[in-house]
Amino acid sequence: MGEPATPNLSAPATPGTPGAPLFNSLRVDSQSYDRKSMPRCNSCLPASSATCFTEFPKPDISLTRKLGAEFVGTFILIFGATAAPIVNQKYNGAETLIGNAASAGLAVMIVILSTGHISGAHLNPSLTIAFALLRHFPWAHVPAYIVAQVSASICASFALKGIFHPFLSGGVTVPSVTTAQAFFIEFVITFNLLFVVTAVATDTRAVGELAGIAVGATVMLNILVAGPSSGGSMNPVRTLGPAVAAGNYKQIWIYLLAPTAGAIAGATVYTLVKLKGEDEAIPARRSFRR
Repeated sequence: MGEPATPNLSAPATPGTPGAPLFNSLRVDSQSYDRKSMPRCNSCLPASSATCFTEFPKPDISLTRKLGAEFVGTFILIFGATAAPIVNQKYNGAETLIGNAASAGLAVMIVILSTGHISGAHLNPSLTIAFALLRHFPWAHVPAYIVAQVSASICASFALKGIFHPFLSGGVTVPSVTTAQAFFIEFVITFNLLFVVTAVATDTRAVGELAGIAVGATVMLNILVAGPSSGGSMNPVRTLGPAVAAGNYKQIWIYLLAPTAGAIAGATVYTLVKLKGEDEAIPARRSFRR
């Protein structure tokens, strides 16, 4: 009598083995609720069903939570971007221009990656206004966002004053060139910043998952170029908070108007040049996955 046939049992293929899929489960990008990365197939459920298990709803985040995330994110940004030049002043150039630029760029990157899916990580009133003008952000939320950004900037600046007094002046952005030159520099570098931000935050064809790296690198590049001339602010609250804490308002209007004008121009230009598609008929209100 022959032995019973032994069933051919083997472990399921794992990712990376020959013949196995690279990923053996659905990939859900937690920061891309608005992206159409999960297709509507209508094959996993009966045809009469209008939904599909691969579709995931966008989470409902209250305005209070968004403002909380915006406050904390702006606080981290201003603290990091302002502390570096203060330390540079206190310790006789220990940070250098590269250190100052890297501190600001890294601060932007980590805040976008950590809070972008909650509040959109605007961190900048000029960005908020530009996105509202281009219908990427509701006007009804603009005042609340700006209040959160300004208050966070002032809180971070007074925290720095308590830590590094009397060296806070090193963190205040003041021009070392003429007024016209400073205005033009701030306009151009904010134009560069918002061109990149609008690309990675509003265009579904851009690699949105790399938004933090792209925007942080742009901030770093801009400070390397403009830091010695205008301070490389690109953000009204980057200048306003330290100015209030230090009591130094020299040429502050430049840092309120030039970044806002540059932000509107940069966002508008990208909107004009980006590729159009069937799904782009109605502008979506998004910024870093919100």
